[in-house]
Amino acid sequence: MNEARVLPDLLRLALQIKAWGYELGFQQIGITGTELGPDEAHLLNWLREGRHGEMAYMARHGTHRSRPADLVPGTVRIVSGRMDYQPVGATDTDTVLADPSKAFVSRYALGRDYHKLIRARLRRLAGKIEKVTGPFGYRAFVDSAPVLERAIARNAGLGWIGKHSNLIHPRAGSWFFIGELYTDLPLPEDDPFRASHCGTCSACLEICPTRAIVAPYQVDARRCISYLTIELHGPIPIEFRPLIGNRVFGCDDCQLVCPWNRFAQKTSERGFAPRHGLDDARLIDLFMWSEAEFQQRTEGSAIRRIGYERWLRNLAVALGNAPSSPDVVAALQARAHHPSELVREHVQWALNRHGSPQ
Repeated sequence: MNEARVLPDLLRLALQIKAWGYELGFQQIGITGTELGPDEAHLLNWLREGRHGEMAYMARHGTHRSRPADLVPGTVRIVSGRMDYQPVGATDTDTVLADPSKAFVSRYALGRDYHKLIRARLRRLAGKIEKVTGPFGYRAFVDSAPVLERAIARNAGLGWIGKHSNLIHPRAGSWFFIGELYTDLPLPEDDPFRASHCGTCSACLEICPTRAIVAPYQVDARRCISYLTIELHGPIPIEFRPLIGNRVFGCDDCQLVCPWNRFAQKTSERGFAPRHGLDDARLIDLFMWSEAEFQQRTEGSAIRRIGYERWLRNLAVALGNAPSSPDVVAALQARAHHPSELVREHVQWALNRHGSPQ
């Protein structure tokens, strides 16, 4: 096929894809190819050092993450999009973290599960493309498959990967989700974001409660509070429990301290608005939820993925770190004989912190 005749149509289509993306709620859309060689080397070294912890799927999928055409045969381009998620009206993050009686939930998890929301938007974007091109090959991903999302987004011009390993945009900070549309359409590629603008700043390394950012651009998941409260299925290592504070689902410290986030924008996406008061909830109140209440109040939320048992585990740790009071001790004692050994062990640890026997 004559490239000189095809290219103008593809350029026009790429511009349309970006316009449709904005209409669907994305703040930026970029397009890149599939070459991720240097990032594959970084990934394999990270895996060799065991920094993925119990996330066995990271090693199991191996180079499928760094070779998009191996994951989805026929892929030649990737459409990457970012969507802001900081909700308007949520209780100030620093205020919650400073109150040890409150439960801190990572800002991304306060509202509707982003996996479902963004994947649905990407599929709608694919539907708009299909009306122009006819049937074409594509797959939509949102943190749900072996995909090097941040490297792809960087190559698509959406920002640079910061020292904390999150993507940063100079006019939007890092409070955004990213998602991808793998496609077999040979669309023109955008320029990658080549430069890092972290400079000599080391704020994210210094603020991390567990020192999980072991060096610039190197995160040891085994020490990360997000990993410990979300990905880890078993007991939280005792040495990290006091450092977790009142963080019961994830951790945002490295983003909170990043100077680039002074440019971050609040989202107008209603789906990301806080649900069930989780932006300002008391630890005791959440700890007393029954399993039925947990299922009902986390419906459609990313929190549900950890299940009720780990939810209680995390809350027990936070209560162990809370100031001692009769109410805190009574709440913990009410779960002291929980059917789950995992819950019981963390409750006993918390009671010991308050000088109270089971």
